[in-house]
Amino acid sequence: MSPEKTKLITDSFIRSETLKFYKAELLGVETDFVSIKIPKMELMTRKAGMFNGAMIASLVDVSSGYAAVSHYEEDCYVVTVELKVNYLRPAIGDALVSKSYVVKGGAKISVIRTEIYTVNENHHSESHVATSLVTMMRIK
Repeated sequence: MSPEKTKLITDSFIRSETLKFYKAELLGVETDFVSIKIPKMELMTRKAGMFNGAMIASLVDVSSGYAAVSHYEEDCYVVTVELKVNYLRPAIGDALVSKSYVVKGGAKISVIRTEIYTVNENHHSESHVATSLVTMMRIK
């Protein structure tokens, strides 16, 4: 990925009011791959302390979108066509981490696989809590 494209994605990430609100951190950005970390906040959890499924789905959507954008050389904008999340286990941990991979990047439609993990900062461990398949459409 060109330095210009990396900067474009990083700048977009920094400008996002939602990602600022979530205190999100861009862990990695490469061609066909993006990783994002979001620390736990009370508003993101259920009474038992696990992350709410809506928070996981939101992270899947954002991370998949940036991964799709990373696939194209030029600047572009993508929208979600379909998003399916399989929740594998309760998301208990200190943070959520996404790892999004472009499975197939087409001229208009891209398919992205996003894996979501919880991170336990004390034990330096992660647990695979959700897997997803997302279809994005390039509109610009």
